[in-house]
Amino acid sequence: MTFAWQLARRADRMNPSIIREILKVTERPGILSLAGGLPSPDTFPAEAMRVAADKVLREAPREALQYAASEGYAPLREWVAEHLGRQGMAVSPGQVLITTGSQQGLDLCGRLLLDAGSRVLVETPTYLGALQAFAPNEPQVDEVASDDDGPVPEALAEATTRGGDRARFLYVLPNFQNPSGRCMSEARRAALVDAAQAAGLPLLEDNPYGDLWFDTPPAPTLASRWAEGTVYLGSFSKVLAPGLRLGYVVAPSALYPKLLQAKQAADLHTPVFNQRLVHEVIREGFLDTHVPTIRARYAKHRDAMETALRRHLPSGCHWTSPQGGMFFWLTLPSEIDSLALLPLAVEAGVAFVPGAAFYARTPQANTLRLSFVTLAPEQIERAVALLGGVLKDVLARTPVLTP
Repeated sequence: MTFAWQLARRADRMNPSIIREILKVTERPGILSLAGGLPSPDTFPAEAMRVAADKVLREAPREALQYAASEGYAPLREWVAEHLGRQGMAVSPGQVLITTGSQQGLDLCGRLLLDAGSRVLVETPTYLGALQAFAPNEPQVDEVASDDDGPVPEALAEATTRGGDRARFLYVLPNFQNPSGRCMSEARRAALVDAAQAAGLPLLEDNPYGDLWFDTPPAPTLASRWAEGTVYLGSFSKVLAPGLRLGYVVAPSALYPKLLQAKQAADLHTPVFNQRLVHEVIREGFLDTHVPTIRARYAKHRDAMETALRRHLPSGCHWTSPQGGMFFWLTLPSEIDSLALLPLAVEAGVAFVPGAAFYARTPQANTLRLSFVTLAPEQIERAVALLGGVLKDVLARTPVLTP
């Protein structure tokens, strides 16, 4: 008898991450990868983690290895609330839910706020992982017109009610956005919140990169301007270590109980050993000295990539140097399809992420994302030189389309 599993309809909406697929290619020897959005492992505080792990297992082994509260480890939730308070957000520990990475926060919010066919708004372009997290809920994802400063506030009212169906929320990354690297100005944040409030459109604010500024800290969060209308997501992955899979959601009190129920159904709780470990590391101000070292390192890598791009890329390529975060976003000459370019680049020894995957509805084929934090500056120089060489070869063979 032939047997086949019958999949749920939502399974059709689950697709592989192009970034994860590209990372498999970059494991080949000799590939210089500018693809993965991976923090530099040279920034991981391994010794501090070792000391903290020893202390946690020595002083609280039973508690650290047992089941725990779904909300998260209370001292860590208190730390998050205090940390965000210093940034101008009024947060109580009772609003903080510790998650298994901020990616789980996206998944939980999607489950809680989206029905099949309901509308969600995103920036142009937007984070691919969010599109993946929302997809199983079968929403209709619509783009909001965006510029170098983020979503255009004047476009929000029309986008909110487009087609007669009100959008459930706008997903937005104000700080050093993945993939574009842009950071919203304070004026744009104020205008965006005003427009969202006028439209009755809640905000889902994702902030994994906000601490990675190079010269000037970003403006205050959207949540600090509209706490009751904003769900805020944060992460320890970029400032400590992504392998711990530790993030958090700050939710308005009206939303928190249902978010907690979704967390309970998903995995009961985030590993409590990881939570106690991180709290032990950070509780006495470790991040105040550790994060500046990451910023200084990444700034040097940013500068190395900026110099290499200017030196090696052909005319017609455009980018803006990011003021923080981990990414450059490139717009290539219009006749270039970066997805078709990728295998040629890999053959030459360099990898990147094609930009089309970061668009919800209207992909722009002549875009790509480069990460500048995992390779050393001299490797960045070689990688960009290889990429520039491939681009020049393709342009030399590609006829220019005229109107």
